[in-house]
Amino acid sequence: MSSFLYFILPALGGYTLTSLYLLKNPHVLHRRKRTAFYCTHISHRGGCGERIESTMEAFTHAVEQGTQMLELDCHLTNDGHVVVSHDENLRRQTGHDVTVSSLKLQDLPLYKERLEVTFFSGRFSSGADRRFALLEDVFRKFPEMPVSIEVKENNHQLIEKISDLVKRYNREEITVWASVKSSIMEECRRTNDSMPYSFTMSRGVVLLLLYYSGLLPFVPLGESLLQFYLPHIFNRTFIPEQPILRNKVVVYLLDKVTMRKSLFKHLAARGIQVHLFVCNKDEDIKAAFELGATGVMSDYPALLSNYLSRNRRQD
Repeated sequence: MSSFLYFILPALGGYTLTSLYLLKNPHVLHRRKRTAFYCTHISHRGGCGERIESTMEAFTHAVEQGTQMLELDCHLTNDGHVVVSHDENLRRQTGHDVTVSSLKLQDLPLYKERLEVTFFSGRFSSGADRRFALLEDVFRKFPEMPVSIEVKENNHQLIEKISDLVKRYNREEITVWASVKSSIMEECRRTNDSMPYSFTMSRGVVLLLLYYSGLLPFVPLGESLLQFYLPHIFNRTFIPEQPILRNKVVVYLLDKVTMRKSLFKHLAARGIQVHLFVCNKDEDIKAAFELGATGVMSDYPALLSNYLSRNRRQD
């Protein structure tokens, strides 16, 4: 037993020291990723706290306020149009219990006049524009604006149409595939592997396992972005639907396990951008940057711009 420890303890010590060194100096093993964009200011659903979410008015307002990336979600209408909408079922957004996929573009209802901000409970947005936007209109109006597209359903036709639009408008370097599910991300990447992509939920779990085991510095990563909740907002501005996430102990553990500054600094040093969301108060924006986030996603683009201006973080 003593001879075993004689060999294993120095090996573990050497592994730990090497892992820690490479965690702080990832350039030794990995070439830094070079994306065509670097975004500090990201507008969630087009800045849905200041205008009705995902409308052209919201996107235009966010760009005017200085956003550097638009975050949005897409679904496919019955007649084959790629529509910007967070939900497939439109009850929350319009009051009508219908789905995007069941309707033709011309039959989509209008957004409600006042829409509650999902990540700021009790707050509402309004605006003159209540129509659903087409992804093509976003690309056409903002040809140089980076866009993160979350795909929520494994619909090959939808994914293929998104890819076709990205290619048509020559946006492959500035449009990001995003999805919670790895099966959907695999389909997105099979359809167009020229676009940068973000971590899925399962890949995020793998990332944490690699980090805590010390293996992360040795493993190549294909993703260009990590987009994740800032747990500080749970049960304050954002009330999760899942009962387990309303438990203070669970949220505390989630915060302690995921919000690791050394992890975020390592990813940033490898050229992987870290976006924390959805930060709708100065205190949350500050917390995100102090944790090592390279960018913050907010429902309030003017609020975020003001914070960045005061703290000289925005380009």
